[in-house]
Amino acid sequence: MSNKVLMKGNEAIAEAAISAGCLYFFGYPITPQTEVAEYMARRLPKVGGLCLQAESEVAAINMLMGASAAGTRAMTSSSSPGISLKSEGISYIAGCDLPCLVVNVQRGGPGLGGIQPSQQDYYQATRGVGHGDLRLIVLAPSSVQEMASLTAEAFDLADTYRMPAMLLADGALGQMMEPVDFSVFPKRELPEKTWATNGHGGARKKNIVNSLFIDPNELENSIRARYERYAKVEENEVRYEEYMTEDAEIILVAFGITARIAKSAITEARAKGVKAGLLRPITLWPFPKKRLGELADRAKAFLSVEMSMGQMVDDVRLAVNGKKPVSFFGRTGGIIPSVEEVAAEIMKLAESL
Repeated sequence: MSNKVLMKGNEAIAEAAISAGCLYFFGYPITPQTEVAEYMARRLPKVGGLCLQAESEVAAINMLMGASAAGTRAMTSSSSPGISLKSEGISYIAGCDLPCLVVNVQRGGPGLGGIQPSQQDYYQATRGVGHGDLRLIVLAPSSVQEMASLTAEAFDLADTYRMPAMLLADGALGQMMEPVDFSVFPKRELPEKTWATNGHGGARKKNIVNSLFIDPNELENSIRARYERYAKVEENEVRYEEYMTEDAEIILVAFGITARIAKSAITEARAKGVKAGLLRPITLWPFPKKRLGELADRAKAFLSVEMSMGQMVDDVRLAVNGKKPVSFFGRTGGIIPSVEEVAAEIMKLAESL
């Protein structure tokens, strides 16, 4: 008997979060992620949780900070302009060293843009959404199954390293339906939340959650300690998938829904005699720069394929470090690149080598 359930991507996120022990959701409706909140509103009361539609995105992110400070598993979700509104609160959460999950189901921008899928928030997510020296663990699913499994993993990573994690998806994955197996989530041993402000009854010293430091030396020390944890994330938590890279002369780099298109384009290119392959970053931060550097020792060229005007391509170039040429192909404004377009780019690049 199959354990798989046919679900929409947004609903898979919500069910996976509940399965992972999330009991508190704070959000505000915005297309194309509203189904996350709708599903939470139906399911959370049945399992003893709380789904609250806040009066704004700003209120929602601050409610999330409060719930996280109490040591509970909590999350919020939004889409691109909503994440911009939450960015100040995300910075506070990072400054307080609080674990939580922020979901961004991206739409076209800038501004209100459009409700079609995009990958235009890569800079925002990986360069530190919010002010100050901070990082988020950023996971990029490419299937509805990964919408679920990476949601569960994001909670575990956030708790392990006491930092916010972001699931960076897009409108296509949020709306599409595929089978999901909720029984395959890995379990990791998690640290006890001895820092939580959850009441002590006089049994211990009170905990204080704070991001304000008047003494600049004290602030610098707290930031340096945080970056020591970030270094451990970079050392231990890089995730990526390789596809036909063993003999590839041209390596595509793509994430999310675009990586699925890239795989089909690679099949077309190989049918025409061009040895192409794919490296798909699953963690956008930490980025798989070491592996890309290794692949640059034997590949002839790289092609970054994105649903943007070119954002991840900067990280590809940094990772390749001038060893081999890095090209870019992208569609923007909510347009998903076609297999034929990407295959044509591969062929054009092959002819130039």
